[in-house]
Amino acid sequence: MTDTPPDRLAIDPQSPYHDADVLARGVGVRFKGVEKTNVDEYCVSEGWVRLSVGTTVNRQGKPMTVKLNGEVEPYFRDADD
Repeated sequence: MTDTPPDRLAIDPQSPYHDADVLARGVGVRFKGVEKTNVDEYCVSEGWVRLSVGTTVNRQGKPMTVKLNGEVEPYFRDADD
């Protein structure tokens, strides 16, 4: 496994960008230099994150999200230790 997280990653198991092995390792995301803990999906090359908004859910029972554009820096949490 490499020391750099993938370009795009999602926590939703139904997404084609979901990778359980990478998520098990622990991925952290800095968005515009600020640590975010509610990231559902990110894309480094396109420069956006999708964040959960509270506890509200949509009609399918998935959390409501908002997509924000800016600098995205993913990292592995175990590399910080």
